[in-house]
This record gives sequence, structure tokens and C-alpha cells, in this order.
Amino acid sequence: MASVVGLLEERELAARERVEGLREEADRVLAELAEAETDWQEWLIARQRVGEVLSVPRTRETEVANAVTVGDASAPTPEPEPAADMPAAVSAPGAARAGSIVPVWRPALTADMLAVDYQRILSALAERRSGGDGVMTCQEIAARLGLELCPASVEGVRSKMKRLADHGWATEPTPGRFTLADGPVCGS
Repeated sequence: MASVVGLLEERELAARERVEGLREEADRVLAELAEAETDWQEWLIARQRVGEVLSVPRTRETEVANAVTVGDASAPTPEPEPAADMPAAVSAPGAARAGSIVPVWRPALTADMLAVDYQRILSALAERRSGGDGVMTCQEIAARLGLELCPASVEGVRSKMKRLADHGWATEPTPGRFTLADGPVCGS
């Protein structure tokens, strides 16, 4: 007859193996998601650049037309028309909107370019850094942000932290513990 403890250990081992398998699958999916987001961001940038390039000749045409009609001061000055396929967001880059992608950090970027949720997370990391080592778990970050400490909230913070770490805004010195990266400064 098998012992109860032995049966429990077998089931615990099976459950642990399942959790580890699911974690590996989740890590694979998150890596694939990060790659897809990078690809998407590159296409977005390419479309924005093309929109900028296509809008320049129209501006020059308008300047030439204005130069011809300078003698007639009563004639209204036509405004350059935006390209038909260029969205309004392209002409006014600025603060990110909720649900936007996280750009790869570079010195020219500030935290203002991120969605508000990401800005709040980076601010929490910056506050912790000023008061000590700056390393926080996702549960600590969720608590600092005033979120309910349920698995869904903590997992949401974890996915945002992984994205920030993958794009250079934060680092993960040990698994599950995050800190602000050396380059980014909140509020700069």
C-alpha cells in the first residue's frame, strides 16, 4: 500500500511540472509578443516617415504658389493639406495614449512618451530608488500603485514590467524583481 505522503509528493511533482511547462510557454509567447510589437513599431515609424516625406512637397508647392501671389495681398493664403492617408496622430507626436506600445528607450525619450500606467510604474521605481536599492516585486509595485492585490492585477503589472525591461526602461536583476534602468529618468 502506497503511503499518503508518497501520493501527495507525486501529485505535487506533477503540478510543479505543469506550472513550469506553462511558465516556459508563457515566456515563449511573451518573447514572440515583444518581437511582434517591435515589428509593428517599425512599420508604424516607416508609415509616419513616408507621411512626413509626402507632406513636404505639398508645403513647397504652397510656398511657390504664395510667392507668385505675393503681389495680391487681398488673396487668402492657402494652407497645406495633410496627406489623405496620414492620420492626425502622425502630425502631432507627443504623450502616448492608453494601450500604446512601449518604445525602445534611447536618450532622446522621456517617460512622458509612455502611457500613463507605465509612467506610474516608473515613478514608483524611481521613488523606491531614491529611498534605497530600488528593487521591487510586481506585488510591491501593484500595492504602491493602489491596485487590488489579486492575481490579475499583479500579473498585469508583471507583463508591463517585462515589457519595460525588454525595451530598456527597467531591468530585472533577479527573476521577478525589477528596478529602474540606469538611463531613463522619470519626469525628465
